[in-house]
Amino acid sequence: MTTSTTGSTLLQPLSNAVRLPIDQVNFVVCQLFALLAAIWFRTYLHSSKTSPFIRHVVATLLGLYLALFCFGWYALHFVIQSGISYYIMIIIGVENMHKYCFVFALGYLTVCQISRVYIFDYGQYSADFSGPMMIITQKITSLAYEIHDGMFRKEEELTQSQRCLAVRRMPSLLEYLSYNCNFMGILAGPLCSYKDYITFIEGRSYQLTQSEANGKEEIKYEQTDPSPNTAVAQKLIVCGLSLLFHMTVSKTLPVEYNIDEHFQATASLPTRVIYLYLSLMAARPKYYFAWTLADAINNAAGFGFRGYDKNGLSHWDAISNLRILHIEFSTSFKMFLDNWNIQTALWLKRVCYERASFSPTIQTFILSAIWHGVYPGYYLTFLTGVLMTMAARTIRKNIRHYFIDSPAIKLCYDIMTWMMTQVAISYTVVPFVLLSVKPSYLFYSSCYFCLHIACILVLLISPLKRTQKGNKEQESIQPSWSKKQGQPGGGGGGGGGGRDDEEEEKGVMGHNSYSTANNFNQKREITCRNTTLKQ
Repeated sequence: MTTSTTGSTLLQPLSNAVRLPIDQVNFVVCQLFALLAAIWFRTYLHSSKTSPFIRHVVATLLGLYLALFCFGWYALHFVIQSGISYYIMIIIGVENMHKYCFVFALGYLTVCQISRVYIFDYGQYSADFSGPMMIITQKITSLAYEIHDGMFRKEEELTQSQRCLAVRRMPSLLEYLSYNCNFMGILAGPLCSYKDYITFIEGRSYQLTQSEANGKEEIKYEQTDPSPNTAVAQKLIVCGLSLLFHMTVSKTLPVEYNIDEHFQATASLPTRVIYLYLSLMAARPKYYFAWTLADAINNAAGFGFRGYDKNGLSHWDAISNLRILHIEFSTSFKMFLDNWNIQTALWLKRVCYERASFSPTIQTFILSAIWHGVYPGYYLTFLTGVLMTMAARTIRKNIRHYFIDSPAIKLCYDIMTWMMTQVAISYTVVPFVLLSVKPSYLFYSSCYFCLHIACILVLLISPLKRTQKGNKEQESIQPSWSKKQGQPGGGGGGGGGGRDDEEEEKGVMGHNSYSTANNFNQKREITCRNTTLKQ
């Protein structure tokens, strides 16, 4: 099947040579150009050498040029969506603008997705213009809520993270367009907070305080514009390996083969389960490539520095979108969600999960499905995800405490939960790849909807199986910060679990670097909040 493009055809000879669709070639080449532009931007347009105005103008113009090269006149949608949203913010006022911006931005995105899917190219996995619009929609809605929090709501009504991210003044039109359409993130993101982006453009340093358990501030590091070269090089290596894997192994393990009649009729159950896992694992490297390259572009421009750890080592993962090892070795559904498309999970948490008045998990999954697009397979995946998340959380709370006393038993438990998690994730996301109802139904019916039924039974029976020991264990391990704040944990409707979740996330990795990163981010948010209050 051939695909058409609305973008430039200048690279058509290269597209023919590598046997890839022209829109995908345009995307990769533009991202590589953006990487070089990011290095130039950091070197010659550094905040110490030029004004924020120039940096905003250059970042915006370069971003719009890349969009025009990739998508042609469809790039106008980015400007139209951003422009109308900004107009809504100005005329509606800070009290209700977040609601109007949310409805308009998501509605505009949905209309564009409907036109692309059902009018132009149903079933095409291509670099289409709705991808950047998804990121812009996140930015529009996030900023609207952050302005509402900072300029309307009372300080005591805000959570810790909301105080940190709250925006205290209305951005100018140039700042708004630069945030939405800058060359570093217009094609593949990732989402970042408005305050972080403005801090980067203006070159304002911040001081990160490392606090010990006793509450005393013992070590302080001042940001001195550390070099991102090592981080960028490491991420480019990951990109190269991911692209190589995608171009070779992924094509030999098509997800569609899971619904092949001959395969279903002749393969044994273990063979089908193993192929299901391998085919979905092979579908992930293209996301690893795109998101890691986008992260490297931002880092090359000097954006994405999270701070220093207690040993003084710099970390460039403030806006990273995934943690590959934690994904591949996740031992719970929640751990997978927390490390996959991280910035989107945070967006869902901040604009939906934390603000939902009822059924936050269900509302979050529904919003995630609407944001992803209008293919029926997306909705089947996220509805299945609701069952999986709730059932997994219930099972963990009811049985996990029996397996954590002995290291040997816990290792066996971790291995078993890793296997079950990978199978459950693969089972859940098959419709996301197949897109349509019929092939998704064929797959689930060939499995007799076994995991759907198992999840429903767990949710129906589990209250009767909950033990007094389990309840006491859960109460005793609940961390103090969770008791004080009562905030849900995890993006994408993951729900809280305190130390139980942290211990589970160690899994077969043997250590909890993910939890350490979360603690580091939490300290950064506290520092950010204190700085904001002083201002």
